[in-house]
Amino acid sequence: MFDLHCHILPGIDDGASTLAESIAMAKEAEREGITSIIATPHHKNGAYDNTRAHILASVDHLNEELKKAGVNVNILPGQEIRIYGELLEDYEKGELLTASGNSAYLFIEFPASTVPHYTEQLFYDIQMKGLLPIIVHPERNFEFIQKPDRLYDLVKSGAATQITAASYIGKFGRKVQQFTEQLITANLTHLLASDAHNTTARTFKMTEAYTRLAGKLGSDYVAYFQENAELLVNGEHLHKNPPEKIYKKKKLLGIF
Repeated sequence: MFDLHCHILPGIDDGASTLAESIAMAKEAEREGITSIIATPHHKNGAYDNTRAHILASVDHLNEELKKAGVNVNILPGQEIRIYGELLEDYEKGELLTASGNSAYLFIEFPASTVPHYTEQLFYDIQMKGLLPIIVHPERNFEFIQKPDRLYDLVKSGAATQITAASYIGKFGRKVQQFTEQLITANLTHLLASDAHNTTARTFKMTEAYTRLAGKLGSDYVAYFQENAELLVNGEHLHKNPPEKIYKKKKLLGIF
């Protein structure tokens, strides 16, 4: 199993704070059947800046330490980039990393409550560079929840999205869980990952999510997400089914 989004690198963002914590996370991932993890430290989110060179060095060091510890999990480089206007300029400067380091996929995070007005133009420009923007955890963005057509338009125009395992099993509340389910059935998401930060409050939950997905929607959905994860890691084209709109229930006399 591949985990595409994880804050496992030690001491560089709000994930693992020490090498010991990173190793503990890797051991838990191994118990879940995860063999490869894309490390995705935050970048340009107002609190952390983790450039390409810094991440590559940290990934190499952690892989060495995991080998010494006998943990059979491979760490791949990545980056969770907060959307900003100069993103492409910094990519051209060599400061940004694509997912797994050898793909055309950029993991892009939005603010929790908004979608910037320049998103459509930036995503168009990104794709004109031969890259594909992947929106991480859209199910936790307030504007997408309230206005799902905004996400539909971005996906229809070529973007991909990645949902979080914990969202699907209800760890972020029922509203987020319901929206996650809607994204899956409307073909508005293409990847599932952990967004794990530690071994306590924000852990992997990948096996639990896939088990729930198989029970509710069937094994074909599990295969879809798992195959796309492998395609992404290998730098190949993702499977993308035609997206559908999510229709929100209208309020009646101020009551849902």
